[in-house]
Amino acid sequence: MNAVKIAMWSGPRNISTALMRSFENREDTFVSDEPFYAHYLQQTGIDHPMRKEVIEAGNSDWDEVSQYLTGIIPQDKSVWYQKHMAQHNLPGVDLDWTGRLTNCFLIRNPREVILSYSKKYEITSVYQLGFPQQFDLFTKLRGKTEIAPIVLDSKDVLMNPNNMLQKLCEKLEIPFSDKMPSWPLGKRDSDGVWGQYWYGNVEKSIRFQAYQKKEEEIPKEYTEIYEECMKYYQQLFEQRIH
Repeated sequence: MNAVKIAMWSGPRNISTALMRSFENREDTFVSDEPFYAHYLQQTGIDHPMRKEVIEAGNSDWDEVSQYLTGIIPQDKSVWYQKHMAQHNLPGVDLDWTGRLTNCFLIRNPREVILSYSKKYEITSVYQLGFPQQFDLFTKLRGKTEIAPIVLDSKDVLMNPNNMLQKLCEKLEIPFSDKMPSWPLGKRDSDGVWGQYWYGNVEKSIRFQAYQKKEEEIPKEYTEIYEECMKYYQQLFEQRIH
């Protein structure tokens, strides 16, 4: 099997860490957790939880990180799963390197993202949630190849993990592994240092949690952000794996 480098582009408060766990449990896969986070914090000055620790633990040089991500897969593995946050793609960054990877987009209904994220951190812009950046990169990649990149909706995964993981592997042209639907309890050495703030639920999990619809209303101050996110989400949703 040829080496496969997977760039999975998500936004915050999705199932991105659980999906990383799923791939990490494969014997043939090496994973990377948000490799551009340090660059994002360094460039924006945003006061995220554990900002200092994230910058110190990571590499803030965009070009060095992108060269690493397109290089030889570490540990003699044949699959490299890279968990990326689309909001880390700041205006003007060079994204040409993405053309050397298999790009996927993990999406989640903005209503659910906003309800979850707003409990952890204040939302002041649609760009915090990554929807415009996901759509921009999706459009860029489709324009180059005329083939739509892979789109995966988190609800579909939670509703039927085995089926959706099999379909994803088929699209990626890698064999499905029966180790993907579950994983060992606890932390991982591959987790970013920020995991202690954000990964509490995943650390307590051993599989994808069953989908549960949120019944809460979106706070009124987030209505405009929600509506703007939905414009991008709907267009990506139409391209998703069924």
